[in-house]
Amino acid sequence: MVLCLFNAGYRLLSRIPSFNIFLSMKNEILLLCIVFVPVIGSFILPVLGRFSKQLRNIIALIFITISVILSLIILPGILGGRDVLVSYQLIPGISFILQADKLAIFMAIVSSFIGAIIILYSIGYISHYENQNEYYMMVVLFLGSMMGLIFSGNLIFLFLFWEITTIACWRLIGFFRGKIQVLRADKAFLITVFGALIMLMGFVILYSQTGSFDLAVIKKTLNGAPISNIVVLLILFGIFSKSATLPFHTWLPDAGVAPSPVTALLHAAVLVKIGVYVFARLFIATFTLGTVWRIAVPVIAAVSMLISAGAAYVETDLKRILAYSTISQISFIFLGLAMRNEVSIAGGLLYILMHGLAKGGLFLCAGIVEQNTGTKDITKMGGLIKTMPVTAMAFLFCSFSVMGIPPFGGFFSKYMVITGAINEGQTIIAIVFFAGAILTLLYLLRVFALVFLGDLKISQVREKSATMVSSAAILAVLSLAGGIFIKYPADFVATVVQQMLGIIK
Repeated sequence: MVLCLFNAGYRLLSRIPSFNIFLSMKNEILLLCIVFVPVIGSFILPVLGRFSKQLRNIIALIFITISVILSLIILPGILGGRDVLVSYQLIPGISFILQADKLAIFMAIVSSFIGAIIILYSIGYISHYENQNEYYMMVVLFLGSMMGLIFSGNLIFLFLFWEITTIACWRLIGFFRGKIQVLRADKAFLITVFGALIMLMGFVILYSQTGSFDLAVIKKTLNGAPISNIVVLLILFGIFSKSATLPFHTWLPDAGVAPSPVTALLHAAVLVKIGVYVFARLFIATFTLGTVWRIAVPVIAAVSMLISAGAAYVETDLKRILAYSTISQISFIFLGLAMRNEVSIAGGLLYILMHGLAKGGLFLCAGIVEQNTGTKDITKMGGLIKTMPVTAMAFLFCSFSVMGIPPFGGFFSKYMVITGAINEGQTIIAIVFFAGAILTLLYLLRVFALVFLGDLKISQVREKSATMVSSAAILAVLSLAGGIFIKYPADFVATVVQQMLGIIK
């Protein structure tokens, strides 16, 4: 009865123009809050930390949780075909634009949710280290900037948010402040900033060709025509550097000197996924990628995938193995997006979700192992399943998803990507990536066997922090649930792809 009255009242009010304007403004405000609550709130955290560490930690988690909740609130309207747009002209030719469409809201929910889990994990992991105020500030600023980048409808602000994430990561990778840590943070900073500046040159040339930095205007101006090869090359330079694709990949394994929640941020659904998101946003939803690039990108991805998978198989440092694994798995996403058919693109987007859950879980497990054993060398471990059973099972579940073992979520995304390549006639590329999937299975089983099976080499190792273990377990369970209930994320992704390709609005 109450629901009937509510529906009747809503229908009556919806006929009033001012009420519809209110609803529109409400969603605009929510979209601004998704971005600026964590961005602005990050600067409050160091002040709170001077009075109460517990309050600072809780508020940091709340800021990111707000982004998750508000994204879910505006999701039904966006799925119903009502995109949310915020646009303010700053100076002639440049407007601040945030636009929440299906692709953006998908990426925002995935990134903010995994980011919230990582902050929960950080409460236990970071508790006994220095520089905690800066840590929480930079993590929240990073995630807020990620939201800004995702929703940016203007290339200039996309670039600005892109660079803010780089600055935050630079400080986070060098968190421990040792000489090696600082040098590797500087390396990551220089590679990604240089790539971004090259990408900015591509944006400027694109502006000279279209007369606008606004994505909607650029799309309308080009009207499906491919952009020039030089623009594609410059933009791909930035995308590949951020996504640690060969030959710009070396900074990512070196970033393993950072705290484990930071490496989880880098590898899961956030930093390296920025590149593939921008690839999808520009080369599928806005531009048309030329035929030569639809061949070149999968070839580059295949080479990057094989080399990084081989490196993961021979490496002995746990976090570097997982880093090389990330480089390899990102290549699958590039393959799915470059094939540009509904199956492959849907597989690529599902890969972002499933890999984010599973790889985030693997890095959180690696952090638990490292903190409790005092080493990252897998040859010095063994038998940890006896003393760390929850961590071991979480690692195994997440590994199964990354390997593509059914019924875990990673199986379906990997299957769709390879099937999409076959549908485009790229059988050889599909075979190469299938071989990469076999390599993934081999090196992750090797890690699990050396770390968790066999004789116990390190005594008195226990799972100490409940927040750390539960965070990893949540991502492991979701990696399985994502496969068992694959229909729901698959249906969501299908509508995202249809909007990207212009099949539906």
